[in-house]
Amino acid sequence: MPPAFARLLTDSRALATLAVPLALTQLAQVALTTTDTVMMGLIGTEALAAGGLAMVIFNQLRTMGVGLVTAVGNQIAAADARAEADESDPRAREEVRDLVRASLLLATLAGLAGAVLMVLVGHAVVLLGQDPDVVDAAKPVLYAMAPGLIPCLWFQAIRQFTVGMGRPQALLRITIASIAVNAGLNWLFIHGTWGLPELGLPGIGLATTTVYALSFLALYASACRDARLAPLLSLRIWRTRPATLRRLASLGAPIAATYGSEAGFFSVVALLVGSFGTAALAAHTAVNQLVYIVFQIAVGLSHAASLGVSRELALGNTAAARRLKTTALACAAAVMAAVAVVYVTVPRLVLSPFFDTGDASATDIATHLLLVAAVLQFFDCTQNIGVGLLRGLDDTKGGFRVTLVGYWLIGLPAAALLGPAAGLDTLGVWLGLLTGLAATAVLLLRRFHRGVDALEPTAAPAAA
Repeated sequence: MPPAFARLLTDSRALATLAVPLALTQLAQVALTTTDTVMMGLIGTEALAAGGLAMVIFNQLRTMGVGLVTAVGNQIAAADARAEADESDPRAREEVRDLVRASLLLATLAGLAGAVLMVLVGHAVVLLGQDPDVVDAAKPVLYAMAPGLIPCLWFQAIRQFTVGMGRPQALLRITIASIAVNAGLNWLFIHGTWGLPELGLPGIGLATTTVYALSFLALYASACRDARLAPLLSLRIWRTRPATLRRLASLGAPIAATYGSEAGFFSVVALLVGSFGTAALAAHTAVNQLVYIVFQIAVGLSHAASLGVSRELALGNTAAARRLKTTALACAAAVMAAVAVVYVTVPRLVLSPFFDTGDASATDIATHLLLVAAVLQFFDCTQNIGVGLLRGLDDTKGGFRVTLVGYWLIGLPAAALLGPAAGLDTLGVWLGLLTGLAATAVLLLRRFHRGVDALEPTAAPAAA
């Protein structure tokens, strides 16, 4: 076996130790929201529309809040690496404690602000042309879900702490358990079983808040039982150093903006596709959901590579940081290639859960989109890993600027030109989407290489 290939296999196994639990956790979270959607549909069409509207608002703010604390994992990974390199220095361990306190304080502030904003948006969304009856039905759901944003972000802060310390295993167990708990609570709160009041649709919002609170408590309890994590897990947020809070906020704000920008970009694309009719929008929704599911694997690889880069650069190992990039991209390419083969060879089977057998128009459009998706997902995965790699360099602002260019200045105009303007309709929009993601991926990787190159002169003495 060639030495380079042997090293790639070794690095891949090391990366998978962190990436696989994270990817499975992401997939489990997708199942969590899917359970809510199914429960809404069982209540009725209007409930599905109102609950879906509430979930869109909640998920947009939740995603941006998660982005705000995402950089915590990188900072903790770097601080932990420095602590391991110099165990005689107690300040390194105190740095980790302060980061945990600051992340929980940041999560609290973001959760409070997001909860208030969620209610305000729920009242204002009727001005955007939404059905007033649907908006009225969505408001009680938002009221029930808004408090859940705070424990949700607390959970994310503790999650970043455990992942930064290289202990992600409890995450998967807790997230899988939360799916069953969420389904049970949905049923209890909706129908008023076992003496509980019958809440109907708002019961789903209450179940969501309860599950987030229980998940946070479970993860916190798990960390407290870990001999390595417990001494560093400090809830004394009032002792947070203002400088640490400012540093996390300055790193997290561009990530939150990136997540918000990406969500907004895909929303605009959906609106563009919707102008071609119901069949086109249905096809887009189905294929986009398939891409989103596979995308969770990229998220796991991105987080694992990002934390690895932070740790290696904290020790001055720029060569190892470059290898992590190569390993993550190689693992992603292998998974995406396997998925692409399935898309190309059995597209009808892949799409069968989404369409009735008689819905030939939507199925035909979706079949063509799957061919684009087979290529698109390579670039989608690469750009997500690129954002993570830049986060490992603490270059979150650069990642945000690059995604703005790729999504909005390249991707959206290309989608408009290849779709409505060129007459390719939905297929053209997806080709434009592919173009934007490809450009974003190339620009992010180029920026990462330049960032590592800039560190090498100062990193060389430390490595020696």
